[in-house]
Amino acid sequence: MQGRFTDDHVMSAKKAFPLRLDPALYDAVQRLADADLRSVNAEIEVLLREALARRGVKVDVSKSARRGRPVGKPNAGGSNA
Repeated sequence: MQGRFTDDHVMSAKKAFPLRLDPALYDAVQRLADADLRSVNAEIEVLLREALARRGVKVDVSKSARRGRPVGKPNAGGSNA
């Protein structure tokens, strides 16, 4: 059922997989993530991209769904309620 959509759930464009980490390593990543105001997942992505770049591997950022409110015309009525 990969790539299928349901009424109340849209499949994420990101690849999900279990990752087992040493607890001390996880704690170190958590501290970095907290300092950078990121989730642990986002911090791991940053660290992986940096490590790949040091090895000369260029990874393009995939186009994914944008977060937040959709960009559109302002409310014509002027009311934000």
